[in-house]
Amino acid sequence: MKTITLTPDASGMVDWPTLSNDKKSVVTIGSFDGMHQGHQAVIRRVVEVAKKEQSFSVVVLFDPRPALVHGYAAKNGGQEPPTGMADTQALTSMQERLRTINKLGVDYTLIVHYTLAFAAKSYRFFLGQMVGKLGMRALVLGSDAAMGANRAGDVKAIEDLALATGVFQLEVVDDRGPGETRVPANAQPVTPTGHGEPADPLEGASKAERRAWSKKNQAKLVRVWSSTNVRYLLGRGRIKDADAILGHPHAVEGIVVHGEERGRTIGFPTANLSDNVAGYLPVDGVYAGWLVDLGAKTTESDHAEAASDGISQQFDSSFVDARLADHSPYRWPAAISIGTKPTFNEATGMNERVVEAYAITDDWLDLYDHQVRVEFVGFLRPQIKFDSAQDLVDELKRNVEETKRITA
Repeated sequence: MKTITLTPDASGMVDWPTLSNDKKSVVTIGSFDGMHQGHQAVIRRVVEVAKKEQSFSVVVLFDPRPALVHGYAAKNGGQEPPTGMADTQALTSMQERLRTINKLGVDYTLIVHYTLAFAAKSYRFFLGQMVGKLGMRALVLGSDAAMGANRAGDVKAIEDLALATGVFQLEVVDDRGPGETRVPANAQPVTPTGHGEPADPLEGASKAERRAWSKKNQAKLVRVWSSTNVRYLLGRGRIKDADAILGHPHAVEGIVVHGEERGRTIGFPTANLSDNVAGYLPVDGVYAGWLVDLGAKTTESDHAEAASDGISQQFDSSFVDARLADHSPYRWPAAISIGTKPTFNEATGMNERVVEAYAITDDWLDLYDHQVRVEFVGFLRPQIKFDSAQDLVDELKRNVEETKRITA
């Protein structure tokens, strides 16, 4: 797969590349945050149609997420978010999205730096650019896609435009999954109070009980397969439900740094991630999952920077893919903690939220300054303040055994 990074000028114009003078393209457009099963279905269809039509398969990928740009502007007098601003609501890093797109067999990914000026262009103008510059002859979208100024280019409007002009075809993929669900408006993370994977609060509820719950929580209707629903589930510790929507374990990535090293003193040395964690952090708690060593230190933007100035770059994820493989020697079951270390924070005065993973292996691991991936497969328990270090050790032993069982 080749990637090209494109930055609009001050007026929102993009210098789109000419992919070929002869070969046409099949295109899809979006931020694809989370790369859930709906996103994968859309991109797979792009690749299928492109192969059938002997065309290029093209993903136009927005970065940063439009929701971040517009949300920041709404709160800051119409200003753009500052360069490098952390997107704490993004489910996946750009590198992970590119990795998945590459695995699906896409020919080109065009990473467009999303700006307010770019967003102000009409969907008609934007699609005209896709046809004229990229040779788009087919556009593949999810069922509730919308684009252009004020999101006026919904599926119906785009379909009408395609029929009226006859220069491209629209194909709509049902990416909703098993229907719709309700998510509380402005949902905030809520730590489960019990041990084990939290249950769906509406499981087995009557229609009247569902209505009452929705009213109480001001719940809004969203697709089951949606980034909004995945964030909600992760914020409730419902890892298995979130992973089912994603079609893969939810993960975060970061650089291993030196921590307090208290885990080493009690027999549980952990890999502590730096503050710059890429990916959405689930609610505080202890989880079962995997720790994957991705190798020497890199940054999330390395690939995007390499593809700057409109230069096409080959995206090769073979090294990382090998380490992500189920039987990779660089992948270990892990008990994962997210939180503020309640047993010790009164003594240390350190209340920062940290991510640390204890790899279950007999080998000594030196992962300092390595980039690692932490994958979540199940919720074990909330953070607990223990009366003594020995009580904590006893509980950690139980957590390790649970992790072995879940990851077996």
